[in-house]
Amino acid sequence: MKKIALGILFIAISCHYLYSQGEASNWYFGYGAGLKFNSNNGSVTSVSNGQLSTNEGCASMSDSFGNLLFYTDGTVVYNRNHTVMDDGFGLFGDASSTQSAIVVPKPNDPNLFFIFTVDNGLDGNHYGLNYSTVDMSENGGLGRVIERNKNLLGFSSEKITSVKKNCVTGSFWVVTLSTSNGQNGFANTYYAYEVDENGV
Repeated sequence: MKKIALGILFIAISCHYLYSQGEASNWYFGYGAGLKFNSNNGSVTSVSNGQLSTNEGCASMSDSFGNLLFYTDGTVVYNRNHTVMDDGFGLFGDASSTQSAIVVPKPNDPNLFFIFTVDNGLDGNHYGLNYSTVDMSENGGLGRVIERNKNLLGFSSEKITSVKKNCVTGSFWVVTLSTSNGQNGFANTYYAYEVDENGV
């Protein structure tokens, strides 16, 4: 029993060091609002240079050192300079969706990120669940959206989340709720998409 407990502790510590928390150091949300979490001293600073204008869903991504990379309301992607990222417009999220976007890094590739988006499902524009790909090696490190709105489901709830699958491969699960056939109707089925080193 002692060996099992030590093994679990080793895995937990390994996961912590393999996947640092700097990626969540910058939060941009609301109407130009934001927070900067400083891992060096534990302080939190309010920032007001964000470009978002949303009541609901948004997502931000930083590098492992806590430097801002980009943020989005699910429709427009802003780079670290708070300008629209190259080709970072027209994503199929919705600023009125509870969780309009979530960002998932591509395992074993520090330059590629997937932005998963869901619409609000109420305005007649049923885009469902889609993903777009950001390449941070483009545009002198400011990034570019290199593919946009790759459809996974024709209908999705406004809820989406991701969880790390394991520390060995670095893969993630992206989970949302939809109907049994992925089209309009009563949402009663969970869908999970794996993101690994091969993509989505």
